[in-house]
Amino acid sequence: MAPSRIVVLISGSGSNLQAIIDHCQSGDINGEIVNVISNKADAFGLVRAEQAGINTHVLSHKDFDSREAYDEQLAKLIDSCNPDLVVLAGFMRILTPDLVQKFKGKMLNIHPSLLPKYQGLNTHQRAIDANDAYHGASVHFVTEELDGGPVIVQAKVAILPEDTAETLAKRVHEQEHVIYPLVVKWFSEHRLTMEADYAVFDKQPLPAQGVDYS
Repeated sequence: MAPSRIVVLISGSGSNLQAIIDHCQSGDINGEIVNVISNKADAFGLVRAEQAGINTHVLSHKDFDSREAYDEQLAKLIDSCNPDLVVLAGFMRILTPDLVQKFKGKMLNIHPSLLPKYQGLNTHQRAIDANDAYHGASVHFVTEELDGGPVIVQAKVAILPEDTAETLAKRVHEQEHVIYPLVVKWFSEHRLTMEADYAVFDKQPLPAQGVDYS
């Protein structure tokens, strides 16, 4: 089976990118990251990629007059890499419907909440404020709905009485670094696909909350 060609989009430190790089280098993921694209030139994830010998590209949204113009160029750049999979790893942009449609079924995102709870930002504090017993992370296919595509895997983290948003985020990140490479591995092995509005793993439809990896 030929290795999957993976493009990763980042905006920041790239810790999830690093986790995927590590699993590709160990052979756990049958894939090769062919390009890491960032909308920010100072993203530390670019350094991680360069240290691993991976091509990088900076495409700043500040150079474009509109979201549509940016995403049109971003789509061309991704397409030029001939990817099997596009991984959003802390890419802090809301994607236009045209871009999402172009890569539908082969674009993944990770979100720091137990979706459908807490779409958007500040998820850790929102979970604490709601007195939830559990928080966590979800890996999902990307659709036009923000943080709303079919969930593949979730990992739960207990919220402790003394937790702050920072301490909770740290434990959630640890789980992210486990479940995101796992899902990329499944995709690279052709075990994971997306149907109209649900994910399919080993030819079985997954429930709305995906696989519970807790």
